[in-house]
Amino acid sequence: MFCRKSEKIPPFHVMEVLERAIELERAGKNIIHLEIGEPDFPTAPHICEAALNALKGGETKYTHSLGLPELREAVAEYYNRKFRLEINPGQVVITSGTSPALLLLFMGLLDPGDEVVMSNPYYACYPNFVEYLGGKPVFAYTHEEEGFGMEPEAVSGAMTSISKAILINSPCNPTGHVMSPETMKGIAEIAGTVPIISDEIYQGLIYKGKDHSVLEYTDNAFVLNGFSKLYAMTGWRLGYLIAPAEYMRPLQKLQQNFFICANSFVQHAGIAALRGPQEHVKEMVATYDMRRRYILKRLSDIGFGIKSEPEGAYYVLANAREFGSDSLLLGRRILEEAGVAVTPGIDFGDGAQGYIRFSYASSLENIKEGLDRIEKHLNN
Repeated sequence: MFCRKSEKIPPFHVMEVLERAIELERAGKNIIHLEIGEPDFPTAPHICEAALNALKGGETKYTHSLGLPELREAVAEYYNRKFRLEINPGQVVITSGTSPALLLLFMGLLDPGDEVVMSNPYYACYPNFVEYLGGKPVFAYTHEEEGFGMEPEAVSGAMTSISKAILINSPCNPTGHVMSPETMKGIAEIAGTVPIISDEIYQGLIYKGKDHSVLEYTDNAFVLNGFSKLYAMTGWRLGYLIAPAEYMRPLQKLQQNFFICANSFVQHAGIAALRGPQEHVKEMVATYDMRRRYILKRLSDIGFGIKSEPEGAYYVLANAREFGSDSLLLGRRILEEAGVAVTPGIDFGDGAQGYIRFSYASSLENIKEGLDRIEKHLNN
């Protein structure tokens, strides 16, 4: 039998929905997918070509544990150019996706009982990372009336003498909330000597205003980012962690022991993504925005509650209490009876119970068909 903490870990409901949807499709049922957070765009040709050329050139060996120097330089250049920073490439760890970066970080930061402050609703896996490594998630609740914004006052109220980190996520999954510069600065001031962990994987996917990074407001921060969302590279499994210089040696030792290094030829694709043409990214963001505006109107017309428009990522967390207070049960009904896969809000904490997350990382045609089916089902 596995250990108790493995037995206690909850399922990732969005993956359970996806897996059930696949079963239904194999049985011959047509399913519209509005659950999964995966771009429906292909990876750009120049990125694929870079990986292919690396394979042909024999780039199939181990790299330095922290990643290819050129990719670490490209990451630093990207942040320095975009946010007017002075990050050194020596502060960058290349990882096999952003989740391993988060695992490395919590392995390095947490002793048993240490607390990590995070929002609620939250990305489903955050508390599981913390608890599995012996820490304790502590929640700063956010509210739809304020667009699910994580306010400095709520963070301050959740902090204690054993707070080891503050975890923020902007643009946010599951709410689509984009944190303002004032809020980031306010949380940085409240944090004091407690480091901030900023998950910026949806950075660049914003539809109003300007992108920001927590590194503009404090040096006492760790930034998680990667290539999955902005460059439509989910299956490539390539991410990175930017850390203060004094943490790099312990992170390097953890990487050496637990992951060795990220895939070598995939790292070459990352270089091409950051340093190559960006027109495909702009086109993708414009398409998402068109879908966002459509899905917001349709959901409101159907009867879902949306008190503040999401301005980033590609999600809408809609109040579904008009149709049922149990989001897990409602999501199952919509899948089984209407043939539309959606994510139950309970996946993202008790603060999202009674909500449904809709992903618009799908074609406008699919979104229209999915919402037509949901409307008909709920009317019946």
